[in-house]
Amino acid sequence: MSLQENVNEQLKAAMKAKDTVALESLRAIKTAIMMTQTQAGAKELTSDDEIKLVQKLVKQRKDSAEIFHQQGRLDLAAPEEAQIKIIEQFLPEQLDESAITEIVMAIIAKIGATGMQDMGKVMGMASKEMAGKADGKSISAIVRQKLS
Repeated sequence: MSLQENVNEQLKAAMKAKDTVALESLRAIKTAIMMTQTQAGAKELTSDDEIKLVQKLVKQRKDSAEIFHQQGRLDLAAPEEAQIKIIEQFLPEQLDESAITEIVMAIIAKIGATGMQDMGKVMGMASKEMAGKADGKSISAIVRQKLS
């Protein structure tokens, strides 16, 4: 089932349940899909494109929630965090820190990285290998830790 079909099914269920947080989240995904599809020269969305789109939505909400926390606006951060939980269910299962570290170490050994000058190479391969399964921020932190 494609992401769009899955979102439409979840949207119907959220409407019946009158779940406003889920409705907002699912409508955001649906809007992002429609915007991507209607762009000039747009092609059919692949599963990788769908994952990137959902990751972007999650990242936007995480950034917003972080800003709200910094400003002491917990009343605004809570809905963002609730939407994150709903949107994340459309992503593949996320890797934990030990699994990311294991993959990063294997990449470092494979390309013979010795220091921070090799970070770009390691990040490129790691990001490609863990696409959709880990966010770039956590991958970057682990790569920095291992190369320094």
